[in-house]
Amino acid sequence: QVQLVESGGGLVQAGGSLRLSCVASGNIASINAIGWYHQAPGNLREVVATISSGGSTGYVDSVKGRFTISRDNAKNTVYLQMNSLKPEDTAVYYCAGEAFGRYYWGQGTQVTVSS
Repeated sequence: QVQLVESGGGLVQAGGSLRLSCVASGNIASINAIGWYHQAPGNLREVVATISSGGSTGYVDSVKGRFTISRDNAKNTVYLQMNSLKPEDTAVYYCAGEAFGRYYWGQGTQVTVSS
């Protein structure tokens, strides 16, 4: 089993920054990759950024150059640094870890960007 807890969301003005954290617990060694996803009202949940156990990263085009995913293995934490935020980034942000052939999800954290 894997448990994930997100934090760091909030309200920010356009152009501002936020850093989201995803703390993992449980069978952490079995996690192959962790990703950040977002879901806006009425939209499907979609991937924003991913980081593998080896540190390889990937980003959706809309956040390239603005968001950075990183991990601190000593703290069992994956971060999403979000800069130059836009109103269209407003969504609930979830982290998800892939282990044992399935995805484990956190509860989500709300990010609201005002114009």
